[in-house]
Amino acid sequence: MRKMNYLHNNKIIYRRFPITDKPTEVTDDYMYYEDGTHECYELFRSKAKITTIKSLIWHLTVIWYLNPEVDIDGFRKIVNHLCNINNNFVTFTLNEEKIGTIIDYVYKQDLERPPKNKARKIIFKDSCTLDVIQKLKIVGSIIGRSQKIDESDIYEAMVAINDNNQKITVSRLSKNLNVTQRTIYRRMTDDLKHEKNILNKLLNEKI
Repeated sequence: MRKMNYLHNNKIIYRRFPITDKPTEVTDDYMYYEDGTHECYELFRSKAKITTIKSLIWHLTVIWYLNPEVDIDGFRKIVNHLCNINNNFVTFTLNEEKIGTIIDYVYKQDLERPPKNKARKIIFKDSCTLDVIQKLKIVGSIIGRSQKIDESDIYEAMVAINDNNQKITVSRLSKNLNVTQRTIYRRMTDDLKHEKNILNKLLNEKI
């Protein structure tokens, strides 16, 4: 993805697999955490851009946390790049004063504790060669085996459906996760609804 070139060229870490949490099951393609893990950070995983100040601060905090060798001047350059709407990371414009305030706020965060993060149950390895459909089948199989789903499971399925260039619907989520549509409705949080709308909107724009 072209917009990621800046991070790659400057060796900025924006992904990290779990460090201390041990997976329940490991295969050649994925790691499964029955109780979920909060240690997996994968920024810019979906096609969705950053749409709120709150989300921007979280992304910047994670980058600051994952790149302890970066000094404040280097961090400022990263923030300015990500906050430039022309670089396709954010959907809004910020003036220099606001950007400076955000940098000061993130800089003062206590990074002895990891930033809050969504729980993940299934993490596909970088070496995984499965296509989106195959990944969805694995997610559905594992979740169906446990007979229960949570927010992280629905999010995994949403991203996979979007990657397959399909509109995210309750029906598709239900089918891929092997649960009833009623279960999806019960587990669909406001954050998931927001993410679903963004991903579907981007899909429509792409088409």
